[in-house]
Amino acid sequence: MLRETRTENGRVRGVVGTDARITVYKGVPFAADTSGENRWRPPQPAKDWEGVRLCAEFGPIPNQDIPGKDPEAFYAKEWHVDPEVPMGEDCLRANIWTPAKTVDDKLPVMVWIFGGGYREGYPHEQEFDGERIASRGVILVSIGYRLNCFGFLCHPEITAENPDAPANYGLLDQRYGIEWVKRNIANFGGDPENITVFGQSAGGSAVMHHLAAAQNEGLFQKAIPQSFGGTGTVYPRSFMGGVGTLKDAEETGVKFFRDYLGVETLEEARKLDADFVEKKFLEANLWLRVVDDGHYVKEDYAVTAREGRMVNVPIMTGYNTNEGFYRGPGQANPMAPADPNASDEVAEAWIRSEFGDKAEEYLAACRETAAEQGITLAKAAICFISGFTLYVLARQREKVGQKTYIYHFGPSIPGDNAGAFHSCDLWFEFETLMKCWRPFDGHHFDLSRKMCNYWTNFAKYGDPNGNDKDGTPMPQWDPYTAEDPCQIEFLDEITVGHGPVDAKTRCLIEFNL
Repeated sequence: MLRETRTENGRVRGVVGTDARITVYKGVPFAADTSGENRWRPPQPAKDWEGVRLCAEFGPIPNQDIPGKDPEAFYAKEWHVDPEVPMGEDCLRANIWTPAKTVDDKLPVMVWIFGGGYREGYPHEQEFDGERIASRGVILVSIGYRLNCFGFLCHPEITAENPDAPANYGLLDQRYGIEWVKRNIANFGGDPENITVFGQSAGGSAVMHHLAAAQNEGLFQKAIPQSFGGTGTVYPRSFMGGVGTLKDAEETGVKFFRDYLGVETLEEARKLDADFVEKKFLEANLWLRVVDDGHYVKEDYAVTAREGRMVNVPIMTGYNTNEGFYRGPGQANPMAPADPNASDEVAEAWIRSEFGDKAEEYLAACRETAAEQGITLAKAAICFISGFTLYVLARQREKVGQKTYIYHFGPSIPGDNAGAFHSCDLWFEFETLMKCWRPFDGHHFDLSRKMCNYWTNFAKYGDPNGNDKDGTPMPQWDPYTAEDPCQIEFLDEITVGHGPVDAKTRCLIEFNL
């Protein structure tokens, strides 16, 4: 096994995985520490080291609120379970799970971008263990990036200092990590010309931003944006899709420096302790977003998709039944999840305010779905948004000859009444159900195994189809097209739906084309 290799900065030694056929390299620096003078700067090259660096422990997680601080919080029960996990600004680290035996193996590579609303999360959460992906002959790399005020704060002095890269440092960290993978992954047995970038929630939104950046043509060969909050084609102010203005973001930064950090200048702010800065960010309760910086992000990625200008790679994308990750009925804050329990009156008023002359059609479709499924009108509206924005994306991409595979994830999830909640699919695609507190049974493990097969097949071939471990073919999953609007359903059993699209969905799709 390839237990020791080199990077552009020095030699590294990994550790034996739980599966002895896998080597894990933890906490490999792909960029410099972002503290001090590097705070609020674009990512800088990592420093070289002498000798062999033992990569046996994960690096610090990005600065954020303490994971698991409230053990009763929903995601603290799922995976934010360790309030003592090391945290700091030296967080631009890569974790590599490789099954390679030699540097000549040329294995396909998957680069994982974690989610968390650009506010929290980290690349080695327990559900992201890469061993099961690596066991299928694919190298898994998870990368860190700066969050919240460290990754997305803007300020006039920051812009003046870095006019060609004035903002979106969290996204630039990710791109820097992907570039590092392309330059170095051959030394871990990987193929730098067969890279799949994938991410979920904010990570899925980030993947969409990378797809929208023309300079990324050739950087990666496939993409899997998951549960990323819509394309903005349906709901233009979708927080994950829409972009803010640099001017507004700079004004927010000036106020944050003055009113919360108690400083006036960038120099002063860089001298402050990171924990203090994070504490004040949490007090300010700011929702920072990706902005149009005029260089890396120039528009809402929905516009790029609508005009057929996304990086030309196959895409696999999907959503969960109980996402609820949109501003919707009952919510004034565009960064907050929708309230599925909002009253019918609130839901109806929201629909009428958002959908213009198509509001009556949308309202009728939602009412019918609510009645059929015994759910609230608000929940029906949320679920519609989750699904049909992806159909819109697929139709737009088809027009320029780009393939899109669409899934819907909605199996029974045991343990509480949360349903197929936002992010629960992560346990399945990484095949890490055994790490979860929930009492999953045999059919969940079968579904997880097959989903991991689909994900890794797509990384290998740009096509998710293939055989299960016993040699039997898995259900055929075809790209979504106007003629055959195929969607795979990951329910308690896997089914595949083929068109025609029902009238309700078609009218909504056509509303956006």
